[in-house]
Amino acid sequence: MKKTLLTLALLSTVAFSAPALADTNMEKDWLAKENFQIRARIIDVAADGDGFVDGTNLATDVRHAVTPEVDITYFFDDNIAAELIAATSKHEVDASNLNLGEAWILPPTLTLQYHFQRDQKFSPYVGAGINYSVFYGETEGNGFQDLDVKGGWGYALQAGFDYWVDENWGFNFDVKYVDLDVDVKVVSNGNTLTATDADLDPFIVGAGVSYRF
Repeated sequence: MKKTLLTLALLSTVAFSAPALADTNMEKDWLAKENFQIRARIIDVAADGDGFVDGTNLATDVRHAVTPEVDITYFFDDNIAAELIAATSKHEVDASNLNLGEAWILPPTLTLQYHFQRDQKFSPYVGAGINYSVFYGETEGNGFQDLDVKGGWGYALQAGFDYWVDENWGFNFDVKYVDLDVDVKVVSNGNTLTATDADLDPFIVGAGVSYRF
């Protein structure tokens, strides 16, 4: 709940600060009529991973990871757009400082966005959508076997801005929150250890370049 409230506060801050940060002297020929926009970012996937191995007091944790990310955005009009991101990152999975192993996550996320002032240099937006996360390439830590991380569906919230240096190129900053629970299974000394519904709940913070066409 605290994370969700923090995320909503961030979205509200971006929305209400937008008019003050805009360049009101911007000429109208900056108005972007292009329908497509692509971005390349470096993102920090700050996963939570809070949970417990079932029947024990072993607390789970998932380490954060930094990775490249690409997204494509389609504008339905000057304000409404849809964005699809593509990225993959590798995370260490722990239980009370025991390294259970590592796993890769592929988390395609689709958001519907509202862009406040697309005709300005400073162009903020907010968004909300869905995420489906797939885990693959699991490798076990010392003393563990058969690590398996199962993902699934979650909702996503988003806030960010583009700052355009000319009609086509700009800089981007973006924050997403994904509500995602995962199941983790691993074998130790012939016994299967399971963490059910561990809260992965990553904040994904990224910065990069934007190109619209």
